[in-house]
Amino acid sequence: MKIGYPCINETLDCSSSRTFRLASYSEERLIQTVEQNLSCLRRILEFNVEHGLYFFRLTSDLVPFASHPVNTYNWQEHFKLTLRRLGDYVKRHNLRISMHPDQFVVLNSPTPQTVQNSIAELVYQGSILDLMGLDTTAKLQIHGGGAYGDKETALNRFAEVYHTMLPETVKARLCVENDDRTYSLTDCLVLHELTGMPIIFDNLHHECVNNGEPMREAVMLAAQTWQPERDGVLMVDYSAQSPGERKGKHVQSIGEQAFHDFLVETEGINMDIILEIKDKEASAHKAVAVAKALGRM
Repeated sequence: MKIGYPCINETLDCSSSRTFRLASYSEERLIQTVEQNLSCLRRILEFNVEHGLYFFRLTSDLVPFASHPVNTYNWQEHFKLTLRRLGDYVKRHNLRISMHPDQFVVLNSPTPQTVQNSIAELVYQGSILDLMGLDTTAKLQIHGGGAYGDKETALNRFAEVYHTMLPETVKARLCVENDDRTYSLTDCLVLHELTGMPIIFDNLHHECVNNGEPMREAVMLAAQTWQPERDGVLMVDYSAQSPGERKGKHVQSIGEQAFHDFLVETEGINMDIILEIKDKEASAHKAVAVAKALGRM
């Protein structure tokens, strides 16, 4: 089992998601910003290795405006060596890496431009992982999208876009996550049947929207969609409900007993866990201690 957190390290004095306004775009500014982002990413990865946090979700903002028409610079060539060195570090230390495009990535949108923009973003993020030299166990994680008043049609539209418009390099990395409003685990299993995509399981989302599956059964159903040679082991997003907040809002800090109980309930299921908890690496340290005490790491 590997445990980690997404995008931002709150201990270090740098960010790998620096960006700027579209109105101030220039190639010089782009190059300077990406250099800073990749330098910070290296520091984050080194911090994680030092602290036994072997799963990390890269920010979508490593290359600002990478999928926007304004960005015609060949940043892939410019940063090829830097990205490959980052990938070599990841592989040398057996880190697990993923990316999670923002909510505007909606493959089943009835608006063609939204679909095209979504594909461009997936191509960009996939190319980051490709340039790092990572295999297809490094995943791109998206949600099912909208239901648009007819979920069956929306599911089929997703599958059509998947099969007819996505590059093979993207399809090899793509996986779908059950969400907290529209696409339950059951819906994601339909998408898996239609596309072959593995399912990233989110425990809090399952608590929000489900079809009555007990937690252990749900995790096992998701795990069965992963092909170890192609996909690696199941990826799980773990969080808990923030008290008194809207349904599905992530907690500020991990509840160690609740995490302990989740690991006990899923004993014997191999998984790597991203903690979607607001205090990031602070909770990740606690989670690692809980997992080690249970012999899961």
